[in-house]
Amino acid sequence: MNDNHSLLADLKRRERDGKPITIGLVGTGEMGTDIVTQVSLMPGVRIGAIVELELAAARKAIAVAGLADGVGREADDTATVPKIIAAGGIALTSNHLDVCDCEAIDVLIDATGSPSFGARLAIDAFDHGKHLVLMNVETDVTIGPLLQRRADEAGVVYTLGAGDEPSATMELVRFVQTLGYPIVAAGKGKNNKFDRYAVPRDYEEEAARRNMNPRMLVEFVDGSKTMIEMAALANATGLVPDVPGMHGVDAGLAELPGLLCPREDGGLLSRRGVVDFSVGRGVAPGVFVIVETRHPRIRERLEDLHVGKGWYHLFHRPYHLTSLEVPLSAAEAVLYRKAAMQPLPRRYAEATAVAKRDLQPGETLDAIGGYAYFGTILSAADAGEHRAIPLGLCEGARVTQPIKADEYLTYANCRPDADQPIVRLRHEQDELLAPIAN
Repeated sequence: MNDNHSLLADLKRRERDGKPITIGLVGTGEMGTDIVTQVSLMPGVRIGAIVELELAAARKAIAVAGLADGVGREADDTATVPKIIAAGGIALTSNHLDVCDCEAIDVLIDATGSPSFGARLAIDAFDHGKHLVLMNVETDVTIGPLLQRRADEAGVVYTLGAGDEPSATMELVRFVQTLGYPIVAAGKGKNNKFDRYAVPRDYEEEAARRNMNPRMLVEFVDGSKTMIEMAALANATGLVPDVPGMHGVDAGLAELPGLLCPREDGGLLSRRGVVDFSVGRGVAPGVFVIVETRHPRIRERLEDLHVGKGWYHLFHRPYHLTSLEVPLSAAEAVLYRKAAMQPLPRRYAEATAVAKRDLQPGETLDAIGGYAYFGTILSAADAGEHRAIPLGLCEGARVTQPIKADEYLTYANCRPDADQPIVRLRHEQDELLAPIAN
């Protein structure tokens, strides 16, 4: 097999030349640990540095990956980082600027999930001329268009990581669009319990069993993560949520095309071109795109190939590999300046927040997946009408007016923490980029 022009061939070449792509990894929770392990199996790519507030977590990730004892070495200062890398080690530091400033680092991966920190990291990465691969979708849905502009100005790649559900769906979107098939709906399966009012204390045992942070587990259970991911997909494609929160149908693969299609054809949708999700069996952990096929010859062939019958056909990828695919995005950013997924210049959807319980003036809001609110998706125009606070600005915000359970968090009843860089950057984005009207 001749793979002279493949990613594998190019990585093998980097390996032979002793010039592996060197990654600065930020965060070694569940996903970050996966990345350390996955990279250890690949040719032509390596982890050069890890940024982690708790260095013991970074050392644990290295041990889980099965790397040699002592390969992780704490960096005393910025000057120590390149020395450790040059000696074949992994530099460990709690200061992301140590890694941003290191010439030996080719690309950064943000695996933190913190919108506020993600904003600081992105700006500092671009200021230092570093490509950035984002697993931190929370940051992208808050200030993605502005970060894309900053990356373009710096001449670097800004991309969401391959393997996460938004980018896995994006692969299908590009595929069907290239074939000329109009998209009716695109989205994902949700495979865990869906409880909008879930709180961390009720998931401590399950989180411990799955080696997860309880709050991050709740971010999945209460639907916030699904809303964030589909907002990211919307803002990269121009698709929109049909209704606030999406339909979230309970349908398997065979039923999806008949439900996520226009009302005039027996479905639920008031429009074509939407993002949505399913809680039905057999969809998760995959992603899907539903297209409209009006040409009789194309319909005939798709039916003959057992893709489905009728006007609407579903394309399904039955898996997504999350963190295990992310190193591919790091490699492609460096080698080809290629992005797996990027936001469009304007917003089409907004990840917003709804109160889980009654909130009182003076309360300071906790993080996504906590006790105060759950995430939901609105079209950008609807979010503007509600004056809804972007979900990524909620942590640290102060409640200024009483908020009933199930009410939106808005600029009228909450005040974001103006000292957070992400709040200032979002204000800058709002000044520059208007949302798309419904």
